[in-house]
Amino acid sequence: MSRDARKRAEGLTYLHGFGNEHSSEAVSGALPEGRNAPQRAPLGLYAEQLSGTAFTEPRAHNRRSWLYRIRPSAAHPAFRRTDNGALRSAPFTETVPDPNRLRWDPMPEPAPGTDFLAGLWTLGGNGDAAQRTGMAVHLYHANASMERVFSDADGELLIVPEHGGLLLHTEFGALLAEPGHVALVPRGVRFRAELLDDGARGYVCENYGAPFRLPDLGPIGANGLANARDFRAPAAAYEDVEGPVEVVNKFCGNLWAAEYDHSPLDVVAWHGNHVPYVYDLRRFNVIGSVSYDHPDPSIFTVLTSPSDTPGLAGVDFVVFAPRWLVGEDTFRPPYFHRNVMSEYMGLVEGAYDAKSAGKGGFVPGGGSLHNMMSAHGPDRATFDRASTAELKPQKIDDGLAFMFETRWPVTLTSHAARAEHLQQRYDDVWQGLERHFRPLP
Repeated sequence: MSRDARKRAEGLTYLHGFGNEHSSEAVSGALPEGRNAPQRAPLGLYAEQLSGTAFTEPRAHNRRSWLYRIRPSAAHPAFRRTDNGALRSAPFTETVPDPNRLRWDPMPEPAPGTDFLAGLWTLGGNGDAAQRTGMAVHLYHANASMERVFSDADGELLIVPEHGGLLLHTEFGALLAEPGHVALVPRGVRFRAELLDDGARGYVCENYGAPFRLPDLGPIGANGLANARDFRAPAAAYEDVEGPVEVVNKFCGNLWAAEYDHSPLDVVAWHGNHVPYVYDLRRFNVIGSVSYDHPDPSIFTVLTSPSDTPGLAGVDFVVFAPRWLVGEDTFRPPYFHRNVMSEYMGLVEGAYDAKSAGKGGFVPGGGSLHNMMSAHGPDRATFDRASTAELKPQKIDDGLAFMFETRWPVTLTSHAARAEHLQQRYDDVWQGLERHFRPLP
């Protein structure tokens, strides 16, 4: 990555209020004053609105941005179908929903020349992309920067790097996303992923439903969890490039490609709230118990995509960030439970406090799926250790795990169900949990 590109990406602008209106211009005077689409836009630019929600949705939920660009997006040739690779979309019908607990090792090395788009591998999902409901779980493993440009009409992409950073060149400017960060590319926004290292690996949640937003805090009050001020948007930057550029569009589950005669990343200025952003997960303000018992994992929610039922998310993004454990007379790791929600968990670094690491365990780059009502919780080694541990204050700062939690079961793709890196004996981690019951005399 060039020094100039990194400098632009590190010059992000703070959103100063998640979901509110923001603006940026790469050239002074590119943003019009007082009118979104004047008769003649400044500097000979074209005015274009990008709408991420319907025009008439409630104002507090509406997402749209005005872009002032060198050419309008309408100036392109016809798209043609192209190969989907290992990318799949809802509805997922290749397999039947599986009630078993499942876990995968990290993805194998990709073939040389695999970029971010070619390196996307779909594990599964739910809902219907064409109906804008549900979500999909993807992983990526790449060893080459993208030369082409990609956009997703089906949903927004929440990217969780695990190994190797990404410089995301978007229509709005550049985002620097490294392990420990998450980056969100809104529905329909074009971008190109440049690798910061020899390889890059991570996770992607494709959200077909309502855009991610900060969760309500309820009795927590006005502060805590993810702070709006910590989300950052790119500063405007544009490419004034003539020549052939392949543009790939994901539409209703399939990839379509067209060859443009210019770069579509040519936005000189923008304002609005349908914008890409990056968030440092280590800034998450963890709320936890300071007396007894283990709080429900919902207390770790960073972002939520609400459904038509209050409190029942289409998908939540949850992070298990560094935190103190101080509960008295408390089994401190996550407890045994069954949940109406379905959980896909991944690990960015270190170890997770409810699972053993090492070969054949839960390791960075791997993931587990516990579909609704599947019984899960700490493995035997963790249970034995936590049941007898000295309950002094303990800092958990050697791991960073996350969860995509969704209201519907996650149905696997056929290649995820038969993958060589699917662990065949995951159930064994709960073997040996002995009977300790002793009735009183």
